[in-house]
Amino acid sequence: MKIRKSVFVVAVCAVVLAGTFIYVKVVGKSGSDFKGMNGGQSERTAVTVRTQTAHLNALQDYVLTNGEIESRNSVEVYPDIGGKIAKVYVSLGSHVKKGDVIAEVDPSVPGSQFTNSPVYAPISGTISSTPLEVGAKVSTSTALTVIGDVKNLQITSKIPERYVAALKKGLHADVTVEAYSDTVFSASVVNISPVVDPKSRTKEIIMVFDEKDERINAGMFAKVKLNTILYEGYITVPESAVIELDGTNILYVASSDGTTVSKREVTLGHSVDNTVQVLSGIEEGERVVVEGIRLLYDGALIKDIQKTEAE
Repeated sequence: MKIRKSVFVVAVCAVVLAGTFIYVKVVGKSGSDFKGMNGGQSERTAVTVRTQTAHLNALQDYVLTNGEIESRNSVEVYPDIGGKIAKVYVSLGSHVKKGDVIAEVDPSVPGSQFTNSPVYAPISGTISSTPLEVGAKVSTSTALTVIGDVKNLQITSKIPERYVAALKKGLHADVTVEAYSDTVFSASVVNISPVVDPKSRTKEIIMVFDEKDERINAGMFAKVKLNTILYEGYITVPESAVIELDGTNILYVASSDGTTVSKREVTLGHSVDNTVQVLSGIEEGERVVVEGIRLLYDGALIKDIQKTEAE
């Protein structure tokens, strides 16, 4: 009986030892495999971005407005006496010289006969307004027609008060007209009103074309791009490349080998047409991330599309 009990105990111990050996072997192997898979640092995923080289660029600020094209010298013609128009010697588009008779006014009234009173051209130019017809009654305050110098034209525009500080003589403008929408005509500011209109809160400016062009006519409506302040001396980047974090402006700059990025705090200056000046924080020649910014962080791995396309 004791022999059987001893044999039973030995058998149980053998089974327990065998199970322990198997468990230790399995666990040891599993632990070794786990270390092999995760013992090292997992590989980071590179973020696809596009960069551009930081350069010093000038930003040209401007004001968009409208204008009326008109003769630089334009005069309304009035008779010296009231009556009826007896004769008209000109028509729309006629060219006249100063002192030419352009019409006659009959001042006669019932029961009295008077000699016609001539109406003289006060300046040389072109009849730019259809003259009144024969038989029309006029007074000394009635304009018979308008004479203008259609070869020397000007553009009159009104500039909102908030841009007044940037106005000065000599500013250049790009002018377009509907009839020739694909053509840009160059003009310059020659006169600026000394006052701001209290009703419209605008200041009137006068520009003249840098070159005469027969395609431009008095009376045309003009679209004007007035170039004002030129901002120079700083690096410029797209505004979309800048991220604002907790009130701080951030740019991401690629490393010299183009594999990672660093986060830079920058100071911004003026912006024009979605391009902004960078006053400090980056250096000329560094590559700035302009696309793919939202997934970046300081030290992130990158794949630069711009660099790949260049290669």
